[in-house]
Formats: sequence, structure tokens, C-alpha cells
Amino acid sequence: MGINSINSKDLNRLENILIIGSGGRENALAWAIQKNELIKKVYLIPGNAGSERINKCKRIRLDISDANSLVEKLDLLKIDLVVIGPEIPLANGLADFLRKKGFKVFGPGKDGAKLEYSKSWAKEFMQDANIPTARFWKVNSIEEAKQIIYSSTIPLVVKADGLASGKGVFIPDSKDECFRAAESIFNGKFGNSGNVVVLEEKIQGPEVSVFALCDGVNYILLPTAQDHKRLNEQDEGPNTGGMGAYSPAPLLTEDNLKTIVKEIIEPTISELNKKNIDYKGVIYFGLMITDSGPKVIEYNCRFGDPECQTIMPLMDQSFVFLLEKCSMGNLTGDEKIESSEKVSGCVVATSEGYPEKYDTGFPIKIGKIDSTNCQIFDSGTRFSKNGELLTNGGRVLSIVCQDKDFDKAFEKVYKNLKAISFDGIYFRNDIGHQVRKTYMR
Repeated sequence: MGINSINSKDLNRLENILIIGSGGRENALAWAIQKNELIKKVYLIPGNAGSERINKCKRIRLDISDANSLVEKLDLLKIDLVVIGPEIPLANGLADFLRKKGFKVFGPGKDGAKLEYSKSWAKEFMQDANIPTARFWKVNSIEEAKQIIYSSTIPLVVKADGLASGKGVFIPDSKDECFRAAESIFNGKFGNSGNVVVLEEKIQGPEVSVFALCDGVNYILLPTAQDHKRLNEQDEGPNTGGMGAYSPAPLLTEDNLKTIVKEIIEPTISELNKKNIDYKGVIYFGLMITDSGPKVIEYNCRFGDPECQTIMPLMDQSFVFLLEKCSMGNLTGDEKIESSEKVSGCVVATSEGYPEKYDTGFPIKIGKIDSTNCQIFDSGTRFSKNGELLTNGGRVLSIVCQDKDFDKAFEKVYKNLKAISFDGIYFRNDIGHQVRKTYMR
């Protein structure tokens, strides 16, 4: 049912939610949303094998590119709010389409999603708004890249301009390695996402993730998080979509956060308004805390994964109301998220070979799990014809636990991981090493 066809009394009715996406992020969002007692049903398109283990949740098998069938289904299910999880449907303009059909949607339009689907556009955006970020070069050919790389006096990072599932960033150790990374992108490693390459000054410092729920003008901050992008322990190996995370991130002091709000978050929203972009969704700020202050490494137009899995258990029942208020442009700016006294840790179990080539279809065995303040969010799973749980992706499961400190939270995570097995299971043992007193390198 469209927003234009409902009266003011019905605006407070929030019973049926649709989440679009198939990963751990979408399952975590569904888990957080269903906690609200007003919610009757949470539907996921397409969801995964773990979606229906979540209270009030049901999967729908429907091709979202079939626009007419999608609208008919949303009308039939009397959907009160659509939450779009992944970046690709946002980049393809799904939020714009559904809004035109009268639905309340949490997720930016195609214009706002450009913050993520074009790194060069995002860098120029930051430049226009005087937002602190690394110096960069937008490169259109391998010859141009070669000239810049070999004449540069500073180390460079290489990025595919478009969407690459978190794998399009290379942090080389030499100029030759830098050139090979640029060459692989131009040679089609990421398809059309590599038609343009961004070369960026390599900056140093710890990375943190900050999330702002935005209604176009006002915003509210979620708990901060720290992600672990590298595949291997001691933060080595290739970049991945994320091997684990924890929240909140203690290295972000109150002063840091004030600086980030003043120099990064508010100028970002102001610049979006200046460009007539009505951004209704979450803005992810991937930041590096350098010696000269916080700098933006990247924007995402959706919740990070696995940060979302880590943060959602810290949310209270009002979370879904905040999403609805953003979708309607109704944030006052005074809303508060009741911060949990607990901290949260997440470790991702992946398929052997991820983030490169890996096999799927292996049976997953889950033994006795400590379920007290612990969650397992399926990321890449499916059922066999006889109902057996199988691996179906590079990142397979997110194991998340909360406790009064990070040592206890991660102790529970790793205890639960011992009860989970599938052929080729791989995970890092040092997730949260920055905040675990008991972790020894």
C-alpha cells in the first residue's frame, strides 16, 4: 500500500516490514526489527537458509528486477516499510522506483548511492565539501596510471571505481605491485567497475566505522564499530568483505566523535543537500584516525557487513521506528538510541579460498551453542533438497556475542565457533585483538 493512500492515523501503524537482500546484514536487520512488539511479520527477498530461523520472519522468492510482480507482492502483503540492504539494488534505483509507487523506503535513491558506486565521484564530492580525505588521482587508462605510479613520491592505494563487493581495494608494498593491481583492474578483474581507477595517497592509522541514519536533513548516530578487512591474522593478506568486527570502538573518544560530526558528517549531509540529493537511509563513513585527525577512506550507502551483525544486538525496540522516520523525513534530530551497557563482538566463518575462488555446497554442522546473548546470522547458506544446511557463499556465518567486556564477548564467540564445522571452514582467531586483554599476538 502506498504512502499517499493512507491516512494520518495509519502512519503510526507498523506491522509488516520487507527487507531486500540475502546476507548476514539482512538477517541481523530482521532480527533487530522483529524485537518490536508492534511488528507482526518481517519478509525477506530473497533471504537465505537462516532467515526463517528468526522470529516472525518469512522468505519470499521473487526476482526484484520484475518490477510489476514486486509491487503486486508488496501491496498483497500490506508492506508498511521497505528496507533495502545491499548496494546493487540501491545503485540500480530500486528505492526511487518504490517511492514513486508510494511505498515508504529506507535506502537512498540512485543519486545518493553514487557515494558508494563511484569512488571517483565520492572523492570529488569530498573535495567540494572540504571533507578531510587522502589526495587522489582519477585515472582512465593504464598508461596514465603507470605515469602517476612511477613518478609518485608517496605510496599509493589502488581502487576500482565501481562496486566490487569490498574486494576492489589494493594496498601494495611497491610501485611494481601498485602497477600490477591497476593493470588487473583495467584488464577486467571487476568488469565495468574497473573502467576507471582511483589512485590514492596511502595514509596511516587505525580504521573505524561510523553509521548515521539520515532522513535527508537530520541524522542520528549508531554505535561505532571496527571492522577487520584483511583475510589473515595480524591484519595481513588480501582485503575481503569483512572477517569480523566489534562495537563500540573505544579508540573513538568523545573528542574524536565531535570532530567527525563537525568536519565530516554534517558537511556530508550539507553537501548532499547542496546537490539536491534527498538522502533517506544510512550513510556509512569508513574513517582512518591519522596523526592529523580523522579522514574519510570511503562512503557506503548501506549498513556495513559484518558491522551490522555486530551492532544490531545493541539496538532496542525503537530501532525500526528510526528507520521509518528516516524514510518519511521525520527525524527531529533529538532522538536518542539507548546505548546498551554491553559490548558486541562478531567473527565471520568463511569458505576456504575466499575472497578468491572457493567451492560451496558443503554440509554445515552446528553443535551445542551458548545462546545467551549470542546470535548466529547466516550469510552464505542454503538448504539441500532434503533440508540439509549447506554453504552457499564466501562468507558463510557470522557468530556474534555480547557481554560486559570484549574478552568475555569474544570468549563466547570462539567457544561457539568450536561447535560449528563444514569442509574448509576458515576464520581469524584474532578478531578484536585491539580490545581483548587476553589476546596475545
